[in-house]
Amino acid sequence: MAQFVDWDLAAATAGALGKSGPKVTYDEAAEVVADLRRLTDAAAGHVHEFTGLHSQVSHPPLRVVDRRDWAAVNIEGLRQVIGPLIARLAGDRQPGAFGEAIGSRLTGVQAGTVLAYLSGKVLGQYEVFSTDPGQLLLVAPNIVEVERRLAADPTDFRLWVCLHEVTHRVQFTAVPWLRAHFLGEVQAFVDASQVDGQLTDRLRRGVAALADAVRDSESRASVLDLVQTPAQKAVLDRLTAVMTLLEGHAEYVMDGVGPSVIPSVEEIRSRFNRRREGATPIERVIRRMLGIDVKLRQYAEGRRFVRAVVDRVGMAGLNRVWDSPLTLPRLTDLTDPDAWVARVHAG
Repeated sequence: MAQFVDWDLAAATAGALGKSGPKVTYDEAAEVVADLRRLTDAAAGHVHEFTGLHSQVSHPPLRVVDRRDWAAVNIEGLRQVIGPLIARLAGDRQPGAFGEAIGSRLTGVQAGTVLAYLSGKVLGQYEVFSTDPGQLLLVAPNIVEVERRLAADPTDFRLWVCLHEVTHRVQFTAVPWLRAHFLGEVQAFVDASQVDGQLTDRLRRGVAALADAVRDSESRASVLDLVQTPAQKAVLDRLTAVMTLLEGHAEYVMDGVGPSVIPSVEEIRSRFNRRREGATPIERVIRRMLGIDVKLRQYAEGRRFVRAVVDRVGMAGLNRVWDSPLTLPRLTDLTDPDAWVARVHAG
């Protein structure tokens, strides 16, 4: 079977290129890990009470990781999802031993370069690809680094981060069908590329464009422009709507709970937003190419949708969104919450 990415090389590259974390002693590191675990439990109680959603998993998964571990987990998830799909799409087409070796190693280095960059930026993530029902990852070095740069109270900042990320864990562990639906949509997006049979070449160009952006701040390439086919647009619209809902819901919960349990939440939010807006030109290019700017817009648009629905039908009415895939918002609903309320609450 042709190998699209040398995943082992990707992991090695991410580990080698990833930045070292902030300086802490062994005792300080152990204290941070214990604190994040404690605050995760506290956040879970606040999220359950605020949303009315309760995990269906007896021991919701949590891992406190460093940057190398975060990259390794995401590489394993990508390996499990992309590998079988590429094999099915490639069929009998073989690039030859030399072409496969060169292509997979090149793509492995490129993928590792991208993950090395991201590993120094991500504070937390609910990773759904590598395990069922997924796992909450908190990247301890990044959390410590940001709280120091913001001169934030460590306990307040860590709880603030945990509120957002735990909300994602609650979403996926309280709604049994959500992970399978999300993975099905991701698979549908890739399968839609069969209309022109050029998925592998487009993905390689997309990953190469990401790596090039690290070196060229004038790059205007867009990964979605490179890999998307017309047949994938409908799937992408559904995925965008789901991701916007998930991110906006987490932001709404974080903002709703924060003032009552985090004394310095307003100061943290203000400083964090200023830091986000103060990116260098090359960081802005990379953020755009990696979809981070899209994610930031999803935060704002999704939060407005959730707030508008709660204003109209309350939290219990919003929770109808988790009934089934049919009650998820459509892309057009995000800017017209009344349409979602009318469709879902018509009865």
